[in-house]
Amino acid sequence: MSRQRHRSEGGVPVKQKHWYDYLWIVSAAYLILGFFNILFAWLGLLCFFIPLIIALVNGTKGYCNRYCGRGQLFSLLGGRFGLSRKKDIPAWMKSKVFRYGFLLFFLVMFLQMLLNTWLVFAGERTLRQTVTLLWTFKLPWHWAYHGTLLSPGTAQFAFGFYSIILTSTILGLATMILFKPRSWCVYCPMGTMTQLICKGKARGKD
Repeated sequence: MSRQRHRSEGGVPVKQKHWYDYLWIVSAAYLILGFFNILFAWLGLLCFFIPLIIALVNGTKGYCNRYCGRGQLFSLLGGRFGLSRKKDIPAWMKSKVFRYGFLLFFLVMFLQMLLNTWLVFAGERTLRQTVTLLWTFKLPWHWAYHGTLLSPGTAQFAFGFYSIILTSTILGLATMILFKPRSWCVYCPMGTMTQLICKGKARGKD
């Protein structure tokens, strides 16, 4: 049986770090890269599909528990840097009504973003070089678009997807400050979807 190695600092064992413990750097880099070149937003699809694939194949929330760089970033900022009040999240935010309702709202906004992208691909609408925060506030983001050899629709998708990631990050930071560092994980749409998949697979085995 293999044993997990530990380092010792002052006689207190410290868990050895693994490569996936540093994925918060990837999440931070993603947000920074999107500020300078919006096409990097396409890389965010990895964080969209990988959790679903892990849940479908393994029937677990392995991505949320181990590989979520954004969750690690919230833990770092709220824990080590003390930016969190570390209060319990309200019960209503843990409820199925809120979590499933937020997931439904998230999916509707995602479909709307896909519709806007399709309209640009189809030539029905011109490219809008803006990032929308909290699904309401449109911010100019033209400096991050340097043209593309592909259809402007590829850039429109990038602007839309980056808007979703940036908005969810802001919500996560807000709940990190107000409550515990990883409070976002309680109502994260991806977490809710993977949980539903895991429950479905578990029932299928019964």
